[in-house]
Amino acid sequence: MTTTPKFQYKCNDCGATYNPLEIQYMCPECNKKNTANQPPKGVLKTIYDYESIKQQTFDSLKSRGFLDLLPIKNSESLPNLAIGQTPLYTLDKIDNEETEGTILIKDDAQNPTFSYKDRASAIVSAYAKEQEINTIVTASTGNAGSSLAGICAAQGQQGIIMVPASAPVAKLTQILMYGATLIPVDGTYDDAFDLSIKATEELGWYNRNTGFNPLTIEGKKTVAFELYEQMGYQAPDRIFVPVGDGVIISGVYKGFEDLLKLGLIEKMPTIVAVQSTGSDNIARNLSNSEFVVKQSNTIADSISVDIPRNYHMAKNFITSYNGEAIAIEDNEILEASYKLSKNTGVFAEPAAAAAFGGLLHYKKHSKLDKGSKNVVLLTGSGLKDLKAVQKMIQIPAPIMPNIDNLKKIYHD
Repeated sequence: MTTTPKFQYKCNDCGATYNPLEIQYMCPECNKKNTANQPPKGVLKTIYDYESIKQQTFDSLKSRGFLDLLPIKNSESLPNLAIGQTPLYTLDKIDNEETEGTILIKDDAQNPTFSYKDRASAIVSAYAKEQEINTIVTASTGNAGSSLAGICAAQGQQGIIMVPASAPVAKLTQILMYGATLIPVDGTYDDAFDLSIKATEELGWYNRNTGFNPLTIEGKKTVAFELYEQMGYQAPDRIFVPVGDGVIISGVYKGFEDLLKLGLIEKMPTIVAVQSTGSDNIARNLSNSEFVVKQSNTIADSISVDIPRNYHMAKNFITSYNGEAIAIEDNEILEASYKLSKNTGVFAEPAAAAAFGGLLHYKKHSKLDKGSKNVVLLTGSGLKDLKAVQKMIQIPAPIMPNIDNLKKIYHD
């Protein structure tokens, strides 16, 4: 008996389609032509039978765990953790100043490992479970690794995490506490990425890498379904997304594209890719015919990428749907992290705070339309990288515990 798959893979670059009944990573034909120091072509997009799915309402799709729009067979394959359904906060004022338009903060640091990456890891892990695969490898600057490690712990799977040795200690600690195998690499994220691919080829481990495994985008797209519901069954006008490899923004686009193809929304929201000027290899190249790499140097380690692995898909989404891209300075990112914490009580790591920095940049230049609804996607907790924000704060010297000393330093 032949099983008919509910979806197919389509190459973002050449358009070739592939049957998903076997594990598939990149388009084999495009992958043959890839060269060093250039973003790879051949990332696969997951396409569903949207015409038949149209017969269902959004609520009926949700009641089935969106299985009709996900590359897994059973929701019971997912980890027994509270992944997704993260809060959406409204921010009325910034430093007591009224804001133009509505500002909404989507706090994905509320996921189990305090990162947006749990959405992708959950789908990859569930797929591996259904395929009876027990060992999953990934390369990471920290968040994807700690996410996979935590999800594997919940699923009884073995996680192999390869990281550049410079990754933040807090993220490495998470990986080890979850019981995964940590392999620090004396090199860059790209070096760790290449080693993990070689391990997949020679050791047979299932690979979670973003910009390589198409299922990561399918996990990350679920935030679009949540935003649609949380905003009263409509899309926001604008979404600010931190960008490194280009996978998160592609996931956000893919989720809203699914809703667009199902006729649930009429137009794509304006999605703003926010990068650091120290790692702007997507924003800087969007208008270039040839990709020019610049070595990354930014405090926002999670979006510090020299060769964006999902550059071509991200560029295609941004240009096709009239998206926008900006790069802001590291000091703007740190300032955004502080303002976000002070005004909302939400503490985000620098990479996540970059999205809020993008919003502040738009606000400063009067680009937030009155009456518009603007979402800031926060992708990771500030506790992930405490070292990065140390220059923003000064811990007071201790005082002797008497009221006179207290009065000297505190005046109501």
